[in-house]
Amino acid sequence: MTGWRRPSSPRSFKLLTSAVAGALLITGCSALPGATGGSREPITVMTWAPSGVAGPDTVNMAGMTAMARTYARWANGNGGLDGHRLRVVTCDEQDTSVGAAKCARRAVQEKAVAVVGSYSRHGAAFMPPLEGAGIPFIGGYGATDEEFTSYISFPVNGGQSALLAGNARQLARSCERVSVVRPDTLVGDSQAWLLRTGLTAAGRPAPADIRAPETATSYDDAAGSALHAAGPAGGCTTAVLGRSTETFFDSFRRLEPSYGKVRISSVLGSVDQPLIDSTGGRKSPFEGAYITGWYPDSGDARWNGMRQVIREHAFGDNRIDPDDTGVQTTWIAYTVLGELVKAVDTARITPWTITSALNTGTPAATGGLTPVLRWGFTDVLGSSAYPRIVNTRVTFQVVRDGRLVADRKGFMNVAETLSDASTRH
Repeated sequence: MTGWRRPSSPRSFKLLTSAVAGALLITGCSALPGATGGSREPITVMTWAPSGVAGPDTVNMAGMTAMARTYARWANGNGGLDGHRLRVVTCDEQDTSVGAAKCARRAVQEKAVAVVGSYSRHGAAFMPPLEGAGIPFIGGYGATDEEFTSYISFPVNGGQSALLAGNARQLARSCERVSVVRPDTLVGDSQAWLLRTGLTAAGRPAPADIRAPETATSYDDAAGSALHAAGPAGGCTTAVLGRSTETFFDSFRRLEPSYGKVRISSVLGSVDQPLIDSTGGRKSPFEGAYITGWYPDSGDARWNGMRQVIREHAFGDNRIDPDDTGVQTTWIAYTVLGELVKAVDTARITPWTITSALNTGTPAATGGLTPVLRWGFTDVLGSSAYPRIVNTRVTFQVVRDGRLVADRKGFMNVAETLSDASTRH
């Protein structure tokens, strides 16, 4: 799907066996060794994510680092990126600010030309070391504000803000009233404002704003308020509580028979295909739910290239779920990297080489999984709240027979809602 170009002088790569290509140093941080020699220098990049943590308030995104290694095996087996052998260094970010900063410093030590397709909730910890070294951050998951404000960040999606703006538009099509359940935090205030902006712009009433704790073992009070506000007919409830979204909808479904049927909704990251599978598939409490995502649904043919790479080069690594949004984001981010390396077409790649190509608007096609991405001055959204967003498109999905499928063909552009919310808030 990415149209990789084979190098003009592939002889230096013929001596590399698949065993060497797959060798990894499995430690706290691990690397896929690069080859020496040849007319084009190897490229070192880093991917980090929390990979071994467990607990009610932690995130485990091991599939992202595993996908990065799989991508490297595939790319190197096909001559590298425009003739450059790809060396991927991975780091367990441990879902802590200390771990995030450690991984960023490791990227500097390893002389990485970019950090690609990574996940962290600690942007204030990892971004300063990258900014100091001039290392671009390409295609992060979108879990921090810094990814949409730092001058060295190049996001491939619009983050949660785009999802919320899109969720409002999706709900406005068929919901007469909406109740939104969100964290009782400053971030939650912004979430509620985005939903309000999108719904009112579409001619719907402002949503009922229901604050809830970010972590709880039961959400009966919030669920009761949401059901009452949505009403017995034509109402919808959307919840954006991260990992606690499942807990909220457990409470919601227990109380629902006393109030009447209410359509439910959320965004990817709070609800995704792995969660639907683990909660019963067709019998999941999310059956029929509206879900707003960044990319095409996981059954879309545009993911076939990624799935084939996983089948042939992941060697049965069960950490890689092709339906997982983190894995998909890592694939897209590395696709962007490959497009950039091919475009600059030079023997030596540096952080400045990549950053310069990005800042001058070099286009990066992703096989239709996103719009063609560019980060030139005229391409970024440029709003005060989201200055680095270039991809303002989202997809509408629905849970049908236990699977996330398209609720509407194509992408919905939410740039206007994001700009309006940024201006008025």
